[in-house]
Amino acid sequence: MTTEISSDSVEKIGQQLLDTTKPLNDRFRALFTLRNLGGEMAIDFISRCFTDPSALLKHELAYCLGQMQDVYAIPTLKKVLQDESQEAMVRHEAGEALGAIGSPESLEILKQYSNDSVKEVAETCQLAVNRINWLLNDGKNQVLNNRVYLSVDPAPPDNEVNVDVMRNTLLNENLSLFERYRAMFSLRNTGGKDAVLALAEGLKCSSALFRHEVAYVLGQMQHDACVQQLAVSLKDKSENPMVRHECAEALGSIATKECTDILQKYLTDEERVVRESCVVALDISEHEKSEHFQYADTLSKLTDKKQVNADELP
Repeated sequence: MTTEISSDSVEKIGQQLLDTTKPLNDRFRALFTLRNLGGEMAIDFISRCFTDPSALLKHELAYCLGQMQDVYAIPTLKKVLQDESQEAMVRHEAGEALGAIGSPESLEILKQYSNDSVKEVAETCQLAVNRINWLLNDGKNQVLNNRVYLSVDPAPPDNEVNVDVMRNTLLNENLSLFERYRAMFSLRNTGGKDAVLALAEGLKCSSALFRHEVAYVLGQMQHDACVQQLAVSLKDKSENPMVRHECAEALGSIATKECTDILQKYLTDEERVVRESCVVALDISEHEKSEHFQYADTLSKLTDKKQVNADELP
């Protein structure tokens, strides 16, 4: 982002992120504001928050650092990936973020944790290694041209256009996760009800990491054809919390009244990450239904507050 902003403003936004007395949805908005602003000061504030008790927030910190694609964040992400006291979903996201940044210097640690005892962490690191190797083999120009959803994805879409062929690849558990992820993102980019329904079938696949990514992609697409499938996975108490959390956030992005009603039911769920995801999802849903363009609005709120204060001066 090229907008010039004072270090004082970044400081205030960063302090909102770090303030554990603030509602989680406000801290999320501060986090995404810092992500959009970028720069070392923003990364430093995000990095300081990995001691927070909320696994959901820490997972989102790592995600944002990856999306920023700044090598300055690599040491923090390596540290989080190595920290076995961190929750699996946080370590997984740190590995994915290293892959998103795409620096060859991360290959060594990613290969090391490709055999991690936590399956979701191991699979994530394998995908990240594949992504970086793909980038090194002249994939960078292609990935820049395929950012339809303005996100840095853990695998590039392939060149297939037939939904049935992509669906078959997506659901074929004999293929590598990297190949199946490529089909996943191709289906997302193709769009439409048939692609959404094909993706929703992936919520029944064996890998929790894969199921969580399917839910994430369905949230990006914001198509209501998959509401019931997402609701079934969210309801399933035996499902991996990482998957349930992503289903909740996807429902928040789709933002129909049905989605809101479903999310309300899980605000008191026994899994903290699910409860918190529903809080954030309902906040996202309110944003989607509002006339406000920007979800990451902490900077504009600070600016508006300054304007109000100035107007009150005699």
